[in-house]
Amino acid sequence: MKKASRRSVKLLPLLPALLLFLSGHSGAAVAADAVTIELRGSQILGPAQQDLGEADWLARLNNWKRDTQGQYVAWLQAMQSWRNVQRASMGYDDAQYRRPELRWTQRDFVQTQAMVEDRYLYDPATQRYTVPRFLDDLRQRYGGIDSVLLWPVYPNIGIDERNQWDLLRDLPGGGDGVRALIKEFHAQGVKVFFPTMPWDTGTRDAGSSMHAATVALMAEVGADGINGDTMDGLPLEYRQAADARGQALSLEPELNFKDDRMLAYNQQSWGYWGGSLVPMVSKWKWLEPRHMVHVCDRWATDRSTLLQDAFFNGSGIQSWENVWGWWNQITPRDGEALRRIATIYRAFPEHMVSVAWQPHVQTLHYGVYASAFPLSDSTLWTIINRSDWQISEPVLRLPHQPGQRYFDLWQGRELQPRIVDGDAELEVTLEAHGYGAILRLRAGASMASLPATLQVLAQQARKPLAAYAGTWQPLPQQMVAIAPTRAARSAPAGMVEIPAGQFNFKVHGIEIEGENKPGLDVQYPWEAVARRHHLHSLAIKRFYIDRHPVTNAQFEAFMRASGYRPADAHNFLRHWVDGAPRAGDAQRPVVWVSLEDARAYLRWAGKRLPHEWEWQYAAQGSDGRLYPWGNRWDSSMVQAPEQGRSLTAPALVGQHPQGASPFGVEDLVGSVWQWTSEFADQHTRAAVLRGGSYYQPQNSYWYFPQAYRLDEHGKYLLMAPSKDRAGTIGFRGVQDSAD
Repeated sequence: MKKASRRSVKLLPLLPALLLFLSGHSGAAVAADAVTIELRGSQILGPAQQDLGEADWLARLNNWKRDTQGQYVAWLQAMQSWRNVQRASMGYDDAQYRRPELRWTQRDFVQTQAMVEDRYLYDPATQRYTVPRFLDDLRQRYGGIDSVLLWPVYPNIGIDERNQWDLLRDLPGGGDGVRALIKEFHAQGVKVFFPTMPWDTGTRDAGSSMHAATVALMAEVGADGINGDTMDGLPLEYRQAADARGQALSLEPELNFKDDRMLAYNQQSWGYWGGSLVPMVSKWKWLEPRHMVHVCDRWATDRSTLLQDAFFNGSGIQSWENVWGWWNQITPRDGEALRRIATIYRAFPEHMVSVAWQPHVQTLHYGVYASAFPLSDSTLWTIINRSDWQISEPVLRLPHQPGQRYFDLWQGRELQPRIVDGDAELEVTLEAHGYGAILRLRAGASMASLPATLQVLAQQARKPLAAYAGTWQPLPQQMVAIAPTRAARSAPAGMVEIPAGQFNFKVHGIEIEGENKPGLDVQYPWEAVARRHHLHSLAIKRFYIDRHPVTNAQFEAFMRASGYRPADAHNFLRHWVDGAPRAGDAQRPVVWVSLEDARAYLRWAGKRLPHEWEWQYAAQGSDGRLYPWGNRWDSSMVQAPEQGRSLTAPALVGQHPQGASPFGVEDLVGSVWQWTSEFADQHTRAAVLRGGSYYQPQNSYWYFPQAYRLDEHGKYLLMAPSKDRAGTIGFRGVQDSAD
């Protein structure tokens, strides 16, 4: 799965990723005919009889275009020989790729990763999944998807003891709801994946092995595949467990296979491919042309190189846009390119898995690269233009036989070649950093679907890619308004007066990934764009805030007086027994309450949630201290942390008065997280949580991080109360002052 910072933390030993570089570097050499293939880590960097720089390699490629000495043929033979040796050495068996029930993996060209919190997928107002809206948006913007990886876990996991499988079962409607959701995707021809996290070993123990728990849940909900987050190949145990249940699951690791033999039963994978002028050749697809690589770069705002590299290789594409709540929308230009690529892929799926695939066939131009995908009666060439200029000249010169026909697929028209010395010169227009595709039919061959495909492609080509906007823009956010309360002239019972003052509100988000990209974290009303780091001077009016978080006893009184019952009751007060707090829990902070539950209580009590800056001012005062009690962490000021796999109860309120803020507000840090402001953009809702909690799950960097410092906050993605409620999130109220 992860992320740029994830890559820097965990992937550096594995980079560069699963590719055959067409540039020379030093490394362990393997002789193959007259050409040497260089190996370095998980890459193949050949051919290279000597250490070549990119300029030298480009010169060699240009010689290939003439190929006066058969250099390309020698190189291709060396590549084929290497493949044969590799497959023999690992005892390769392609049985999994021949399984009829898994043939769909070879046509799974466009996959997206979707946060379950995405508002296009689930509507919290109607409490319904909205699969048609989600898919229609993708079809409109870039031609739709073939599979979806639904993501219910990171970055919220670790907020409490719930493990990865619990969080899936906490989706609206539980297991039944998820099954129905998957059936909706299936009805529209879309396969469904869920992730598995091998690093999730600090939350609740599932009581079985990770592969058994994951496969059992996939079988329960009817999923089609498993994405192995941070995994360098899913172990054979996953395939065996799936087969034992009669569940034909596709296995798709995020990272490079640590053992090439995993290719035999991991039918799909992701490709993190670094860009270069000379396009790279996918190692896994070269070894097994039916293996579906989805090329991925979640942080790229310009995806043109990613799309070109995928098209050159005939590989799939990860169209991921909602990146942990940061919306990285594909630009209109890249979206239109993806639409046309996918149209060609879906019209010619057998070509894209041709065992006779030939990368880097000769072209006639510098910076233009092509691959051939032959079948018995036809060949398809995918072409990319890496140059900064348009080319409207012959691009390929191919051996010609009478009766052969040629089609410019990218433009949706038949070509009339120029025959020169028995060769066909094929002229197409390639936009700067654009694409092309040519189909050749042998004499007498026909394709019933070709006229309709050409018509679609011609319609798409009426507008050049250059006419589509290519500039990326972050998605604007809005802060959800908090209505004022009835004003009080003095501090109500249990509340502390916070005097008016000028406050230097300085805070930053503790998201694990994303650097400080525009659109990350939250956008306050005075900011032009969301970003991680925030600083603003505020004039704060006098207000009153609860000395302690709201307790179980207080919430029970509200329940009895109001008769409140949430429409979505899953996980509501799940720590209570028979509708009441356990003995001894009355004065502990109430938890397992959603943002909606907290607001309902506060309306009944004549209060409201604090704006985040009010919470921070009440905790920090005006001197910018890092903790309510001062600038040094002091563990005696807070509840002892819980680091086991089971969640214990939070401490009684008021046990650490020495940890109070300058204004006398207690239990601000290290007790329970506390709801404050809510933010929303077109796709994602999130709440700012303050104060951190006593629960610290161990063994992984990827759990929801703590924000004990008063200049830190957590961004908690919101979906529905059933999933949003947590065993470590409580709240406190605010009341406005009359002056």
